[in-house]
Amino acid sequence: MNNLKTSLKELYEKDFLLWLEENLKLLREGNYQEVDWENLLEEIEDMGRRHVESAVSYMAVILEHLYKWENFRVSEDMGHSWIDSVEEARLRMMDLIEEYPSIRFKCELELQKAWNRAKRSLISWLTRPANRDFLKIYGGKLPRFPEECPYTFEQVIEYRPWMEESFG
Repeated sequence: MNNLKTSLKELYEKDFLLWLEENLKLLREGNYQEVDWENLLEEIEDMGRRHVESAVSYMAVILEHLYKWENFRVSEDMGHSWIDSVEEARLRMMDLIEEYPSIRFKCELELQKAWNRAKRSLISWLTRPANRDFLKIYGGKLPRFPEECPYTFEQVIEYRPWMEESFG
């Protein structure tokens, strides 16, 4: 009995898929005492975290490109790829929310984390040689990005400044 648990714990490190199949078999047989509960519970918890992490990644893309649109767009014909990125990330995010409705609340709680990621992406984007001209807008220095997320969760989901704005 104890040998099976030990070998399952070892199997977890060596062959995850086989570990999963063996635990599933034990659960189906009702052999609950032999299940590698410690690792199984950790994996279940990680499953939920992965979905939230995906949503945070989508929100970071949305925030980054909304911010670019509002702060770095210097001509009317600029920024179309940012719109595409926002809309694509929103579709993916809405798919997650539709499939897992409770993730919406978790997304609202993780908005600041997404903004922090977006800021890092913005800094990376601005310091690439091809984009250094944007720094001229700020006197050649990196701008100060807001510490707090400048957008609400509702804006992440719905805000389309390109629909409201007209150039010159």
